[in-house]
Amino acid sequence: MPEPLLDLLWRNRADVPVIRRRGPKARHSTTDVVTLAIDLADEDGLGAVTIRALAQKLELTPMSVYTHVNSRDDLLVLMADQAHARMTPTSFARSAWRTRVRRVADDNLALLKEHPWLLDLDDPRTALGPGTIAKYDRELHAFDGTSLDDVARDAALTFVLDFTRATAARIVVRPATGEFGELWEQSVAGLVAYLGDDLPLAQRVGRVAGEAMGGPYDAERAWQFGLARVLAGLADLEGIDPAPLVD
Repeated sequence: MPEPLLDLLWRNRADVPVIRRRGPKARHSTTDVVTLAIDLADEDGLGAVTIRALAQKLELTPMSVYTHVNSRDDLLVLMADQAHARMTPTSFARSAWRTRVRRVADDNLALLKEHPWLLDLDDPRTALGPGTIAKYDRELHAFDGTSLDDVARDAALTFVLDFTRATAARIVVRPATGEFGELWEQSVAGLVAYLGDDLPLAQRVGRVAGEAMGGPYDAERAWQFGLARVLAGLADLEGIDPAPLVD
């Protein structure tokens, strides 16, 4: 039988006693199983992560895989925590809070681009893992030097991460700008004919914005605009200097 999820999450801690089981040593570790699952998800999405697929890749029986993880749901939690543990954060150094928060957002956007399947996971048990807790602790320090109390600090971080997650979801699923650009060129004349003089504001703004962005949506422009608004909103909180800060 595999260990409880909490023990599996903390399996690599040096100060956690290892339970030795009788019988031959396993050919693969739990970390091997989790790493392979992440590779499958990175390549083909979460739908590709099945116990049967892992068993075939590892040349094991499905029941042997279940000796490492209790269930597929538990495996997904282990995957998320390992991805959090292995992300490379940008150093805060001596930066001001705005720069620290921006780096948290940028790092999380990069993480979600690298592992887009994380957008499909929403299991609160992930919060029990060492990688996730270490990530949380590190990111909370972005608000050092402010007068935010602990509850407000947690809420501020959640605000930043929710914005990042929403933007990443749009970036990951959006069609390539080049592909849509060709469709737009083919469709614009027909749209003008259909619209005529209707909806003039949408036509004017859409035309100007589309020309500026080279399409109906510019991910980088949306990211920078939105993140600036997030920082401005956080600056309105009592105790955070609203003046621009230069590092």
